[in-house]
Amino acid sequence: MADFRNTNVRAATKTTAGVAYDEGLRAYMLRVYNLMALGLGITGVAAYGTYQLALSSPAFAQLLFASPLKWVIMLAPLGMVFFLSARVNKMSVSAAQTSFWIFAAIMGISLSSIFMVFTGASIVQTFFVTAASFGALSLYGYTTKRDLSAMGSFLMMGLFGLIIAMVVNIFLASSAMQFVISAIGVLIFAGLTAYDTQSIKDMYYEVQADETMMGRSAIMGALRLYLDFINLFMFLLQFMGNRE
Repeated sequence: MADFRNTNVRAATKTTAGVAYDEGLRAYMLRVYNLMALGLGITGVAAYGTYQLALSSPAFAQLLFASPLKWVIMLAPLGMVFFLSARVNKMSVSAAQTSFWIFAAIMGISLSSIFMVFTGASIVQTFFVTAASFGALSLYGYTTKRDLSAMGSFLMMGLFGLIIAMVVNIFLASSAMQFVISAIGVLIFAGLTAYDTQSIKDMYYEVQADETMMGRSAIMGALRLYLDFINLFMFLLQFMGNRE
C-alpha cells in the first residue's frame, strides 16, 4: 500500500514539474515573439515615417538616398547586429532591449526606400504572405521532434554563399542572377525560421534557472527571428512586388 502511494506521489510530482516546465517554456517563447513583433512594428513605423519625410523634403531625400550617407544607413543595421551579438552578455536586460529597439528603428530607416520602388499594395500583400509563411515555419520548428541541427549548419553555409553572391551582383547588376539569389534567399530563410525557432526553444533548457540570462536569451532569440522575417520579406518582395 505504501509503495502504491509513493508511486502516486512521484507521478504527481513529475506531472506538476512537466506542467510548470510547459508553462515556463510557453511564457519564454511568447516573450520572444512579442519582442520580435514589437521590433517589426518599430521598423515599419520608422520606414514609413522616413519615406513620408523624404516625400515632403527633397533635400532630405537627396541626403538619405543619393549621398554617401546612404552607405552608412545601409551598413548600420549590420553593425548593430555585430554589436548586440558581441556585447549582449555584458549588458543589462533593459540595455540589451533598448539596443534592439534602436536596431529596429535603424533597420526601418534603411528599408524606407522600398516605398519608392514598390507599390504600397504589393508591400502590404507581401507582408501578409511573409507573416503567414513565417508563422507556419516557426510553428513547425516549435513542434517538430526532428533535430534540425544538421539542416541549420547547411543553411548557414548557404547563407555565407548567398552573401558573397549578393556582393558580386552589386558590380554585375545581373537581373538573372538577382532572380536566382532571391529564390535561394527565400529557401534559406524559410529553413532558418524553423531552425532558429527550435534552437531558441532548446535554449530555454540552459537559461531557465537564471532570470537575467533568460531575458538576454529572449532578446537574442527575438533578434534572430526578426532577421529571418525581414530577410524572408525582402526576398519575397523581389517576386511579388509591383514596381512603381
